[in-house]
Amino acid sequence: MVIELSELAPPKGARKNRKRIGRGNASGQGKTSGKGHKGQKARAGGTVPAYFEGGQMPLYRRIGKIGFRSVKKRLGINQFTLVPLHALDRFEDGATINSAALAEKGFRPRACQKGGYKILGDGEISKKLVLQVQAISASARAKIEAAGGTVEIV
Repeated sequence: MVIELSELAPPKGARKNRKRIGRGNASGQGKTSGKGHKGQKARAGGTVPAYFEGGQMPLYRRIGKIGFRSVKKRLGINQFTLVPLHALDRFEDGATINSAALAEKGFRPRACQKGGYKILGDGEISKKLVLQVQAISASARAKIEAAGGTVEIV
């Protein structure tokens, strides 16, 4: 059996006629056209906004306006100046690397970074270094100790 394009039709009850309001009382939608009697919602263009709560103090005015910022974020305690591992090649073999030595080589923290320095494991290191830093990643620690260096968290 072949179905022709002209024979296609939606199943019975799938399509509904639109409601034609304001066409006389006999239609069932005459007089007030399904809007009830008077009031704001019966008027032309009369809608109530979704946030309107019938005149009571609305939610957006009842709750506080000031957002939350943690003390750590405000003071910058947990924000580190990040130093990649390959950048430590600037130092001599056997050198002790601390905050002062890193600042001297140009790693200056921004005003918001008060947590000190964190060494990341980007790249390789071949020099034997002594690190005294505030934080270090696990991969960086492993590479430094594999090269014969030591790490101390201050």
